[in-house]
Amino acid sequence: MQLITSLDNLPSDLRGGAVTIGNFDGVHLGHARIIDRLKRQAEGVDGPAIVFTFDPHPVRLLRPEAAPPPLTWTDRKVQLLTELGVSAVIAYPTDEALLSLTAEEFFQQIVRDRLDARAMVEGPNFFFGKGRSGNVARLGELCEQAGIKLEIVEPLLIDGDYVSSSRVRAAVQRGDVAEARRLLTQPYRIRGMVTHGVGRGHKLGFPTANVDAIDTLTPPIGVYAGRAVVSDRGKEGKIWPAAIHIGPNPTFGEQSVKVEVHLIGYNGTLYSQPLEVDFLARLRDVVPFPSVDALKAQLDRDVAESRRIANESLNYKVN
Repeated sequence: MQLITSLDNLPSDLRGGAVTIGNFDGVHLGHARIIDRLKRQAEGVDGPAIVFTFDPHPVRLLRPEAAPPPLTWTDRKVQLLTELGVSAVIAYPTDEALLSLTAEEFFQQIVRDRLDARAMVEGPNFFFGKGRSGNVARLGELCEQAGIKLEIVEPLLIDGDYVSSSRVRAAVQRGDVAEARRLLTQPYRIRGMVTHGVGRGHKLGFPTANVDAIDTLTPPIGVYAGRAVVSDRGKEGKIWPAAIHIGPNPTFGEQSVKVEVHLIGYNGTLYSQPLEVDFLARLRDVVPFPSVDALKAQLDRDVAESRRIANESLNYKVN
């Protein structure tokens, strides 16, 4: 994947193509529709397909109290967009200088001078420039004056409602990770660092990785089926079926909420390593059990169901 964080000395092969500008949080199916049109426009002008996004989201600087929890981190966003076939992703550092540009200044300095865009693709709700003063109507005027082709892509409707980052976020927040998975180009994923726990899972026969320092939206309390991605010194990570527990351990009187991931079939140490976790389906609520044996019996069922769902999600058997 090709991530660009500066427009200084931008390579010539990344100029003169088709450009789309936006946040692309989560990279959902609506974004995929825009990328499909972007690639077509890039072919039409014989240039690259470029995604220009912001790091961080502008609202985190302008109104941090109103900033929604992100669905993806920058590298993950770049990975997902690259899988859709873009030439490069520009994650432009958001600062006061960028946010102070008027719509006309942003268009001239970024779109024309730096990117030398020959085509643009946006959704109908696109805004740009200081105070979101520029809309698609103004963008159309500027593109026409500059001889840049502009395509406005209608939002994607699924079940009578538009696919959006807000819709995905709402699904994750209520624990409906299967719905989020249906709207995204890939299952919803979090990441964090593995830290030491009390070791109770190991004693029960279900060792878990305790995941902390999660920097994206975490689903609510519940037990989930998923997949865990174990990285190997920068190499492509290996995927393991996983049973995920978010919440307290009421059977043992514990009230603190933790994210615990049981990697099915994995034998090894993950302490102080990053771990990425996909959510595929919600299995059940977190409830107290009358005995340790009853808890273990339920964990057996959770693991079996998680393995089945994870294997089906990959269309081949893993571990």
